Parts: sequence; structure tokens; C-alpha cells
Amino acid sequence: MHLDFAKDYVLENERVSLLPLKVEHVEPLAELAKEEHLWTYFLGRSDGSADFEFYIKNAIGARKEQKEYPFAVFDNKLQKFAGCTRYFDYQQDLNTIRLGYTWYGQEFRGIGLNKNCKYLMFQFAFEQLGLERVGLGAHAENQISLAAMKSIGCSQEGVIRNMFPSIQNNGRADAILLSMLKAEWLDTKKEKLRHRL
Repeated sequence: MHLDFAKDYVLENERVSLLPLKVEHVEPLAELAKEEHLWTYFLGRSDGSADFEFYIKNAIGARKEQKEYPFAVFDNKLQKFAGCTRYFDYQQDLNTIRLGYTWYGQEFRGIGLNKNCKYLMFQFAFEQLGLERVGLGAHAENQISLAAMKSIGCSQEGVIRNMFPSIQNNGRADAILLSMLKAEWLDTKKEKLRHRL
């Protein structure tokens, strides 16, 4: 099975639903997008005002161009939209994909929502699409995101030096690369993450 960009995939469990991103998600997500510091480490920033609609439409357009597959994240427990995430850099010939562009409103951080989202995304990538590798990455100064990726079982595997402008000073900062592999997901990491949901 390959990733069909024309198909509306819904990934869900009792805790969370990942819904294909649509223009109608602008309104329920826009208020969250105004939160201070939400876009600190994003290259494609938004602030919840007029440019947020452009941000959403740009993500939807990237799906039409078969470059990215974005989702709106809905918290089933709180019955509220929580943020966004997406697959990108799908390489069908190499059997790999990346996931990222993930953000959640403050109310939804640190409550297990992200672990559920990543569980569903890894499960779909490895068990439905049959991919061999899911890549992730973050700005080296974004310690919260890096810790979150490691906490769900991702392995750090490399550094791209001087990739980004530094947020904390006037210099440059590295990009940290991480990944999850199909063999390790099926072997031990799926069960370990499932028990933490």
C-alpha cells in the first residue's frame, strides 16, 4: 500500500482523532494559533491572524501537490481541536517518510495527547503503508520537542550543523535528526509506547 494523497485518511483512537486538514479547520484552530511562543521554532510561522488562514491553505495545497499530508488534531476527551501535525517528504521508492510541523495549544501539552498522535502516525506508517523508516527533527534549542521525541522511543541519529538561525542568541544552531524504524517499532517500541498512552 502506498500513501494516496487523494484519500481522506482518519487516524483515531479513544483519545485523539487525526483528521485530514480542511479549510473549515481554520476557525477552530485560529484561537490556539495566537498563543505566545507557539511558533518560536517554526520556519513557516503564523500568529492566528490573517496569515494563519494562509498557513492552513498552504498546507492543504502541499497535499494537493503530493508533498505533504496534514492533519487537524482533535482531542476526543476534551472535545476540542488541539493543533496540527503532518507527514511530509514521502519517498515511495525508498519506503520512508517524515513527520513534523506539529503544534498544540497550551491546554493540550503534557497530557498524553502527543503520545497518542505519534502512536497512530507510526502505526499507520509502518503497519498500513509498510514503510521502513519515519524521520523526525527539531531545532537544537527546542529541548521540549527533542525530549518529547525521545520519550516516545525515537533515536537520535545525526546533527546538521548550523542549519538554523539561533533563537537564543545571534549565531547559528544545529538541527537534530531522529528516527523510528519499522523493525524496532514492531519489536519493542510499539508496545512500550502503547503502555504509556
